[in-house]
Amino acid sequence: MKLDSNITAIITGGASGLGEATARLLAEQGVRVGIFDLNEERGEAVAKELDGSFAKVNVTNEEEVDAGFAKIRGALGQERILINCAGTGNAIKTASRNKETGEISHFPLDAFNLIIQINLVGTFRCIAKSAAGMMTLDPLACGDRGAMVNTASVAAEDGQIGQAAYSASKGGVVGMTLPIARDLSREGIRINTILPGIFNTPLLAGAPENVKQALGAMVPYPSRLGMPEEYAKLAKTMCEVNYFNGEDVRLDGAIRMAPR
Repeated sequence: MKLDSNITAIITGGASGLGEATARLLAEQGVRVGIFDLNEERGEAVAKELDGSFAKVNVTNEEEVDAGFAKIRGALGQERILINCAGTGNAIKTASRNKETGEISHFPLDAFNLIIQINLVGTFRCIAKSAAGMMTLDPLACGDRGAMVNTASVAAEDGQIGQAAYSASKGGVVGMTLPIARDLSREGIRINTILPGIFNTPLLAGAPENVKQALGAMVPYPSRLGMPEEYAKLAKTMCEVNYFNGEDVRLDGAIRMAPR
């Protein structure tokens, strides 16, 4: 797929971090950029800077997702690219014992379900609705009607203590990538997933510098945090290269996460 002003992209979670970096890189290629995010102030600012469009969207809310697609498509046209970066996490043990009182508790199921709804179901909701829209388009010269990129995590493969919900949600994103690629293959719609390692995103913004350095030192090479721009470059390649389909790719400096 040639990236230019004839292409519209929607980036969920596009107001910050990995999503913002990807929105900026695609806009540099001339792509018309639409942003879904919960942060209305930041999302509007980024969209304005990129001459794009913003919609306040909670990916767990069917009506908001439908309204978001309608708004972006009305402003910029039907998207040929979808980048799924919206997501979150928590850290709770499956069951644990209070060291002081001996009281035993377990992972609250509503907290587990929330992560699944955002990271997994929310991602699939956007994929399904975007794919239906892409199917209304004529194929490009390369044969593509569209291309999608999901964001999983290395936690999908080596989740740490307390990451049961997060790892399950991201593992689900990895697991559904190939079936979706097969579902959409006859329509010329491709889908791939990136599994980022430890990245310098807003989630780490409040961490002390020595903590960031320690995290970076865990990475075999290069021994540093990943940069959002590096994620964006891989996402861009996945959109451009026509033979890139149904893949799950770690982007992590060769790190394998320890139990804690």
